[in-house]
Amino acid sequence: MTSRRATRTTITTTATTVTGRPARGALSAAAACALVLAASSCSLVGADDDTAAGSSGESDTVVLLTHNDFFLPDEVVAAFEEESGYALDIRPTDGVGNLVNLVAEQSGKPSGDVVFGVDNTFASRVLGADALTSYDGDLPAGVATYALPGDDDGDLVPVDNGNVCVNVDDVWFAKEDLDPPTTLDDLTDPAYEGLFVVPSAASSSPGLAFLLATIAEYGDQWPSYWADLLANDTEIVAGWSEAYQSEFTQGGGEGDKPIVVSYDSSPAFTVDGEGGTTTSALLETCYQQVEYAAALDGADNPEGAQALLDFMVGPDVQAALPESMYVFPVAEGTELPSDWATFAARPRESYEVDPAEIEANREDWLIEWTDIISR
Repeated sequence: MTSRRATRTTITTTATTVTGRPARGALSAAAACALVLAASSCSLVGADDDTAAGSSGESDTVVLLTHNDFFLPDEVVAAFEEESGYALDIRPTDGVGNLVNLVAEQSGKPSGDVVFGVDNTFASRVLGADALTSYDGDLPAGVATYALPGDDDGDLVPVDNGNVCVNVDDVWFAKEDLDPPTTLDDLTDPAYEGLFVVPSAASSSPGLAFLLATIAEYGDQWPSYWADLLANDTEIVAGWSEAYQSEFTQGGGEGDKPIVVSYDSSPAFTVDGEGGTTTSALLETCYQQVEYAAALDGADNPEGAQALLDFMVGPDVQAALPESMYVFPVAEGTELPSDWATFAARPRESYEVDPAEIEANREDWLIEWTDIISR
């Protein structure tokens, strides 16, 4: 596989966080479980669970299956219910991988009407399971730009986007009189030994996105790159929350790592109150992510499902996304918060891996990645 870059700049900030920190050279039990879930069709939801098929409720309710990082302000939910006449029943699942597995397993007999949170690293799995039905509404300007390649029936409706990027603590580097890294290659430089923390590819969405960025850049040589990262004392932790909030020097904890895998939007949340921000995203390291919503085939309330999809690409949800879920809207012309417009710089181009290639190779890549970090 050759190295490639994309011209379209588009991730999601939904991180599958797992508590507990794996020891260097070994995955925690939770992370190992996440690897199995990501690489197979198993699920944490049992067949006897009260979310079993057919339990979606009456037709005046729309059931939304999503991940546990989904959040919209109460007033936005209330606006949907008032405008549509449907009550919204939100049912979160622990992590994107588990959500995708649930939807695939329940193909044709879903426990909900709509799914939100399937991203471009997992989307091929739900498409291959024939679990979705096509959207028949009109997409606002700009939304179709983020359509998933290979989704010929238009099942998946883009809702938000962003990029996973390496972030640096500008204050730390200025104090140390050291130039920060700018590229993936730089991260293996001995000048940055012991300074970089990465969330696990097996147990977090941004961790997987960073792994895919290295695969896009280095092709078949990506294992050697990861070996070099580990030789440079890169730290692997379970999830984004631990990496950024606990280990990163600007994350609010007592971390000692001035380099971290996070998002292109992250600098908008480290504004210093003096007209600047204390962090930067390295825009040459970014991997595109898009989150999608879709109506579920066999849903109890297909009309309500279409109404919810219309609403999710409408102005109320699109305007709420940056501050409620820390992601960029997809509808053209949506106004960003002032700090985002100033500090959340977007890459001109991002790494991409074809969704079909991800689906065909994800299991093998994760197994090999786990072997590398376990040596």
